[in-house]
Amino acid sequence: MSYRPSIKDISFCLQQVIGIDEFYQSEGFPDLDADIVDAVMEAAGDLARDVLAPLNVIGDHQGARRENEQVIIAEGFGEALKAYAEGGWNGLTAEIEHGGQGLPKTLEQACFELFHSANMAFTLNPTLTLGAIEALSAYGNARQKTIYLPKLVSGAWCGTMNLTEPQSGSDLSTLTTVAQPTGDGTYRLTGQKIFITWGDHEACDNIAHLVLARLPDAPAGTRGISLFLCPKYLVDDSGRLGDRNTVRAVGLEHKMGIHASPTCVMAFEEAIAEMVGPPNEGLAAMFVMMNAARLAVGTQGVGIADRAWQQAQTYAQERRQGKSVLTGEANAPIYDHPDVRLTLAVSKAKIDAARAICLLTAQAFDRARRGSENDRARAKRREDFLVPIAKAWSTQVGCDVASAGVQVHGGMGFIEETGAAQHYRDARIAPIYEGTNGIQAADLVGRKLSQDNGLAAKELSEDIRKFIKSTENKNIITLSDLHNALQTFDDATDWLIMQKSQNAAAVATAASRYLTLCGDLIGGWLLAKGALAAQKLLDQGDGDHDWLRSKIALYEIYSTQVLSAAPAHLTAIKMTNAPLEVLMAAAIYPD
Repeated sequence: MSYRPSIKDISFCLQQVIGIDEFYQSEGFPDLDADIVDAVMEAAGDLARDVLAPLNVIGDHQGARRENEQVIIAEGFGEALKAYAEGGWNGLTAEIEHGGQGLPKTLEQACFELFHSANMAFTLNPTLTLGAIEALSAYGNARQKTIYLPKLVSGAWCGTMNLTEPQSGSDLSTLTTVAQPTGDGTYRLTGQKIFITWGDHEACDNIAHLVLARLPDAPAGTRGISLFLCPKYLVDDSGRLGDRNTVRAVGLEHKMGIHASPTCVMAFEEAIAEMVGPPNEGLAAMFVMMNAARLAVGTQGVGIADRAWQQAQTYAQERRQGKSVLTGEANAPIYDHPDVRLTLAVSKAKIDAARAICLLTAQAFDRARRGSENDRARAKRREDFLVPIAKAWSTQVGCDVASAGVQVHGGMGFIEETGAAQHYRDARIAPIYEGTNGIQAADLVGRKLSQDNGLAAKELSEDIRKFIKSTENKNIITLSDLHNALQTFDDATDWLIMQKSQNAAAVATAASRYLTLCGDLIGGWLLAKGALAAQKLLDQGDGDHDWLRSKIALYEIYSTQVLSAAPAHLTAIKMTNAPLEVLMAAAIYPD
């Protein structure tokens, strides 16, 4: 099936739901206007459709391989990376002084949804490079910014993130990679890292590895972790490349999906590196990259969901089987069977909701860094609160919609030739990497909710409540389910804050369900904003009337199928730990 960039949906969300026009000619983005946004989105759609999408199946079939200690990527991917670099896409949000364009992250993430939708395995490469740019911009020294940032921004060099080790998983306190000072300001890294996305290849001139490691005298735990910059090829003070460093890929993981993305086992064998940021404070520096990656992975979930939905929607309209109770037609398209149509409608509503959540998070990022002084602190709280929701809720949508896409295809969905299976296989990793969705939920209730006694959650509740109040007596859409979900959110938030000091286990048990409730609520709020905007455009006689009416219908479907379940979330959140304690004490496995 041919890929169609969802520019119309994304632009509607940017303009009518998120309000990107608030950034036009602002102090933070003085050169931004509607023409630039439209031009960037159009160019992103062209790259996604014409360059990246045609390689998606090729990459899945060929994968990456390792030969003669060299990583070989799938056919066409090197050329695609060159086209991506020539388009200046790494520099969308980078500082102008380093060759960037200084545009909002909100626009960047809108573009990256298209790239992930077209070819998720490819887009993982520039996603990590963007994170490396942000980390070095925040914590790099003058030399690192002068030498590395222009090359990363231009796309001539790529970046990676090296955290996980075989014994560690997500517990970074157990990292053992050692950084031995050499006495000349550099360090020698020794250790092994696993699951390193695009850890090695020959598609760019150099790879800048950001690596977590310990100094010999570092304290135990996460307080003893430092961040290091370790290039594949050594770089002198003028930026010229020298000898190959002693870091190499010693293996490739054989994965369920994203086959074209080389996931490497990296060995650092006294590799030369330099420190980024202060000693023993590497985790804070790396979190800049990790937070960027978590939002990017949320956007990834939206992109793969949209691609899977497009294919399922097209298949349902073409595949004929049975008599429709909706139309009375014999041998009707399966789209005309209510269960199939509802499945696709709920999927589409969730995609629109997840897209809006990710773009709202990106908007908070922009406001926290380039907004007015009065707005920045509030925006940073909003960003911190939304990041785990954007990552976890949106990637779960990616899996749910991709799975629904296989189901709509029926038996043909289980056959690789249709392509539906690849979307599900690719989507399944997103809830796992960059911190599992369970870790995101634990972070939400353990750190983000407790900051300032839940101020970020309360501010969010106030905004939604003001929106509901502003729609009173307009009789355009029904907001009763949204109102009930908001009340449930308030009750759940208050209960979790109260329980935090009394019953930490209960809070941890409730974390994932609370995150789901947050995503459901915020998604419903943003869909309602879109529905009202669509109605306003209809009243003005603007736009595609059928398409605008679909935005209203999607909110109504989401309201009945998703928001209406909010009270059940509260029941689950308040579940006691007694059943879990019984299972822990019992012999639950058969002989």
